Amino acid sequence: MSMMKGFSNAFRIPELRKKIFVTLGLVFVCRLVAQIPTPGVNWTVLQEIVNDIRQSDSTLFGWFETFTGGALGQCSIGFLSIWPYISAQIVIQLLSSIIPSLEKLKKEGENGRQQLAQITRYLTIVLCVVQAWGIATVLSHPGMLSPELSNRVLVPHPGLGFHLMTVIGMTTASLFVMWLADQITTFGVGNGASLIIMINITSRLPDAIRSAYERYFVAKVAPVSGLGILIVFFLLVVMGTVMLTQGVRKIAIHSTRRSVGGGNTFGMRQSFMPLRVNYTGVMPIIFAQPLIQIAAAVVKYFAAPTGRLHDIAMMLSETTWLHITIYSVLIVFFTFFWVATQFNAIDISDNLKKDGSYIPGIRPGRATAEYLDDVMTKITLIGATGLLVIALVPMLIMSWTKPPLAWSIASFFGGTSLLIIVGVALDTLRIMESHLLVRKYDGFLSHGTLRGRGGV
Repeated sequence: MSMMKGFSNAFRIPELRKKIFVTLGLVFVCRLVAQIPTPGVNWTVLQEIVNDIRQSDSTLFGWFETFTGGALGQCSIGFLSIWPYISAQIVIQLLSSIIPSLEKLKKEGENGRQQLAQITRYLTIVLCVVQAWGIATVLSHPGMLSPELSNRVLVPHPGLGFHLMTVIGMTTASLFVMWLADQITTFGVGNGASLIIMINITSRLPDAIRSAYERYFVAKVAPVSGLGILIVFFLLVVMGTVMLTQGVRKIAIHSTRRSVGGGNTFGMRQSFMPLRVNYTGVMPIIFAQPLIQIAAAVVKYFAAPTGRLHDIAMMLSETTWLHITIYSVLIVFFTFFWVATQFNAIDISDNLKKDGSYIPGIRPGRATAEYLDDVMTKITLIGATGLLVIALVPMLIMSWTKPPLAWSIASFFGGTSLLIIVGVALDTLRIMESHLLVRKYDGFLSHGTLRGRGGV
């Protein structure tokens, strides 16, 4: 009741109501972009290829279908969506930890952030052009995806004209979606880029429901009791994902600096530094999942139809012990790698020392940095384990169910999809709740407040 009352109260605040409608309108425009087909592509042949790939339950195809909101299956000009912008942000974020000039801009405040944002946009254009040119090349030569597609003609009139038209269309669409994301962030509710990704994922939910209905009630390939077990298991996985997303380790911080305000002198203050258990978010899975699938596709393309390399490619692309082992190693590696590049214990220690703050029982300076680094390493190990479990759940469900579930269903039981949906939903609800509490309305919870991925 408290949750429903919170939503009801949200529409009573004119400013928040306007933000919600602006967000819904801009998201609707984003979905329209994902429905516009790429000119010059034979729609009939495309649907035949897509149906063949869907019947083979390709995990890589399902992954791209999920995160493009179905734009891949329609070969839409919105296929790239917001991902080049996200990729550019990740690259700039990583480089800012390595390149001194970018690191300096990062520390220069609002002016530096604006310059980094501009560099990110330029890099987005470059990524769009490169990726769109690659897509145009693959569409012109379907045999690059698989030798079985060599006799299919997707593009009746290939050539430079088709390449230029595809590059211009997809680049323009991606930049338009990037602009829409910025507008949502500025005038709407929540982070625009994250919301667009979440909407792309959830847009596949009707297809997943339809597939489940056909599986359990039409084709009856599995008992209906199995659907009940899946629903209960889904709720448990969601609960675990929420716990992993919200989990923090609070480090007590004491401040010895005195300040005067309103005629009163305040002495020592105590606060907390929240260290998130899942500090990396979905980044390790985003890095690991496409990497192993693309590697399998490349090995399979260059391998002979019968041979050791072909067997390895099949083991990498399917849910086998080799696939699970390499996938697990990659997730753990990228988890620690991301934390190592983004969490700077020395800078945090120096900032605490400058502010006259310290951790009780720990000497300021080097000892504080070593303590924070040790705590973060232990937390990261817990987070990596939880992330690994969530990432493997869809794959294990697909391998355990007989016949296997389609990827459109299994992807909602964990992995990147569920982490993004839960994280973005919590962040958006937290922002809405802050508007409600400021205006003395009840929030979404009866006790306490929502906490997003940003910590406390």
